[in-house]
Amino acid sequence: MGTVAAQDKNTIDLGAPAAERDIDRGLEHYFLESDAFRRVLRGETTVILGNRGAGKSAIFQIVARRSRANGARVIELAPEDYSYEMLQRTMQTEEQGSWAKQGAYAAAWKYTLLVLVMKELCKKQVRSKNASEAAIRKYVRDHHRQPGMGKLWALISYLKRLEGFKIGPYEAQVKTKELERLYKLEEIRHLVPHLQKALTDQQVVVVIDELDKGWDSSEDAQAFISGLFQACVALNGLSANLRMYISLRQELYENTPSLYEDAQKHRDLIESVSWSEADLRSLIARRIRYSLPRLAEATDEKCWNALFAAGRGTRRDDAFRYIVDRTLHRPREMILFCTQCLHTAGERRSPLPLRMDTIALAEFEYSRGRTHDVAAEQRFQYPDVLSVFEAFRGQVHTFERRSLEYLCLEIITGEVTVGARARRWLADYDEDTLIDVLWKIGFLTAEVAAGTACTDGPLTFVGHHQAPQLDVRNVRRFAIHPMFRACLGTREVDADIPCRRHGG
Repeated sequence: MGTVAAQDKNTIDLGAPAAERDIDRGLEHYFLESDAFRRVLRGETTVILGNRGAGKSAIFQIVARRSRANGARVIELAPEDYSYEMLQRTMQTEEQGSWAKQGAYAAAWKYTLLVLVMKELCKKQVRSKNASEAAIRKYVRDHHRQPGMGKLWALISYLKRLEGFKIGPYEAQVKTKELERLYKLEEIRHLVPHLQKALTDQQVVVVIDELDKGWDSSEDAQAFISGLFQACVALNGLSANLRMYISLRQELYENTPSLYEDAQKHRDLIESVSWSEADLRSLIARRIRYSLPRLAEATDEKCWNALFAAGRGTRRDDAFRYIVDRTLHRPREMILFCTQCLHTAGERRSPLPLRMDTIALAEFEYSRGRTHDVAAEQRFQYPDVLSVFEAFRGQVHTFERRSLEYLCLEIITGEVTVGARARRWLADYDEDTLIDVLWKIGFLTAEVAAGTACTDGPLTFVGHHQAPQLDVRNVRRFAIHPMFRACLGTREVDADIPCRRHGG
């Protein structure tokens, strides 16, 4: 058994935490198909909402691969294809030009996406004599032969044309007429019927992912996202064979007012990605089965127990409970923690199934990585929030509200040192709003009555990902989320160690 376990440990590969790197390592074989995924694949929902690491990219990778297998042409736009910083440098502000950017971005996005679809259709190896295809080819040849330009060159170009007439030295009559032409896409309007005809026997799928990369909440970034949303919704009605998919991070969606307002009209098109604990267990079990074919018919529990030793059922000695409690219920976190456990076991030459001492040793590296990752996710909205996390170093895990408010007040007033960039946004906060921020980004958990709908068994502290509707203004007791504790060296309340006044 020990020899077999040693071979298993070297064989088990849980895959890459990023879907774009995992698609060629087995993702298609162990991808967990949810009802949400099937709705997206059928095109019933085309906007995916979820936190970073929730599996949005994995869904898009599988949708793209299966669409290609069914003969569709797939256009993928990734972070390297757009830059909010470049937009901010390139475009004039609304105040400078007195122009509504959301409408401008919506028009520019429609133009850009239609051009991308037409260029894709022109890549057919066998040219037909169809008049519609010929018209499309002529337009692309005459207007879009810019070798070496990025996929979104047309977007920037069209925005600059709109900007020119908005703030340029043109007479009012000329300006109004030209702007109307641009907003109505007169340049390509006559090609839309040709495009619809070309799409009768050819499906095109456009996937726009990871829009949160580089998100800075600037005027242009917000207009970029909300304009894209409007354009995709409009173009999805053009043909049954044209499908536009976009993914958005939950916080980005909620913090872009114009986008949120538009989206409320199209709730039926939006799919929110979330994971239950059972789903997370299945996620790891499927990857174990792929690595160990002898477990192909094994249950999720048996697969898990091949990797981790079964405990006595308490949260502290049950490996699954211990690991899942140290996540925000995101697949990437489960993969990272379990992979770190395997790495630590390899260094210690620990046999399978792994015991709690190995998991505890792996926890520090995992906790440190995720603490820095969460801070990085918030770098535009809450710069240097990592230094705020550091203010909790060495504290006990749990806080009465009064103690937590006092510590937050010390952070805000500067009695506890934080980074210069954090001090700038903290200047607009009080204790209650800082607690709310730390709750929403996952750093704090809140105590609720045991056995309520958002808890599992005896659990009394929940995170925002488990109870987003919870109003923490009424919560009397908080705890630092277990995911951050090892990194920050927090501790249990110990009667032999005098607690700081904030300790609760």
